[in-house]
Amino acid sequence: MNRIHKELDWVGSREPFVDQPDIQVLDQIAVGRYGGNSSSGQYKNEDGCLVWQDGNHDWELAVILDAHMTAESAEIVIEQIKKWEPKFQHILTSSPSHTLFKYLEVSVLNMFQDQEFLSKCRSVQGETACLIVVRKDKYLWWFSIGDCVLYMHHPDLTVLGQYQVNQRQFFEWVGQVNTFELDVPCYSCGTKELRKGSNHIFMTTDGLIECPRDPYSHPSLIFREFNGESIEKALSSIFSNLQDMGVRDSTTIVTWKVEIEKEASIPSDV
Repeated sequence: MNRIHKELDWVGSREPFVDQPDIQVLDQIAVGRYGGNSSSGQYKNEDGCLVWQDGNHDWELAVILDAHMTAESAEIVIEQIKKWEPKFQHILTSSPSHTLFKYLEVSVLNMFQDQEFLSKCRSVQGETACLIVVRKDKYLWWFSIGDCVLYMHHPDLTVLGQYQVNQRQFFEWVGQVNTFELDVPCYSCGTKELRKGSNHIFMTTDGLIECPRDPYSHPSLIFREFNGESIEKALSSIFSNLQDMGVRDSTTIVTWKVEIEKEASIPSDV
């Protein structure tokens, strides 16, 4: 089994980053965290994130969480995912692409429906949105609960106006109020073929897109920050703008680029 080369897990209750943006680069993945402006009334950060990368760059797994009331729900979700790490790592390193994502969906469902975990959820204050994203080979897979956002930039898609991969869903959470306590769990899940060339994957909590004066109301404005700039400089510019706009809500970003050599699907009449 391949060893995870770089990993990070964090919850805002540990380090809130209020007034102090933080950017870390873990091999090819960049993580940006900003707790919001104290001058706008912010005093805590309830976001969270987790990043795993394969040492051979065969796959990446990233999670972002946006909790409310307290960060307790984000904390127990990260704990649960880490508890299931051997299972996920086995799937990611040993399963062929045509079965990998089916196994992942079943495993994530089982993880969230685990009775011990559900019992923990009932005892926390608040609940969290959660977005899990996996890249392996030329495919991108996501499992989304709630309103975190997944964007992707590739010229083949942006020329057609396509950036957003998942659909934000409101009134879905894990925690005290829990979509996995319903008779039928509610979540969204999907798989996308990456295009030949550079694919820029971008995950964010909603502080970025709900900032006053809407500096990033359209995803093209987000990716414009990366034109000719390193990921670190682009994230620094984004957080500087959020500070200038007086954003209160926290923003957590996980982003990376994947170079795909395989051809992608095109229409038969081209």
